[in-house]
Amino acid sequence: MPSPAAALARIHRYRFHGAWALAAPPDAVYARLEAVEDYPRWWPQIREVRRASGTSGTARIRSLLPYDVTVDVRSTRHDPAARVLEIAMTGDLEGWARWTVLPHGPAACTARYEQDVEARKPLLRHLALPARPLFAANHAWMMRAGRRGLRALLAAGTTAGAAGI
Repeated sequence: MPSPAAALARIHRYRFHGAWALAAPPDAVYARLEAVEDYPRWWPQIREVRRASGTSGTARIRSLLPYDVTVDVRSTRHDPAARVLEIAMTGDLEGWARWTVLPHGPAACTARYEQDVEARKPLLRHLALPARPLFAANHAWMMRAGRRGLRALLAAGTTAGAAGI
């Protein structure tokens, strides 16, 4: 039987993953994903991204539920050859997130997203047990909106901005 501390840690931990099939060249998708300062332009729930240095910054996120999540992010892997972007997060969420862009020929790919975080924001911790399904649905809704925004951006043929955090 797990200890009470281990059980609480499990309640506050979230693992998300998804895969976005995109009709765009893998390098173009990777370029858009590494331009994190542009996320608020195409991903409505990413409200703000501020760069602190070449490899770190802060992001403010707000999805359907009426609360902001603010995280400090630091790049832990930036690998254009493998098309992998990974960050460490601290703040309202603590953990990591990773994008991996997998080619399906020269003009299509899958952008795979993985996230493993512990909720640190007091509101999220307090509501962890009763609202967990709602938090998961909120995240899924946010990811669908991000996929739609990225698809629209890629279809418009816009080019990437500055390299990502």
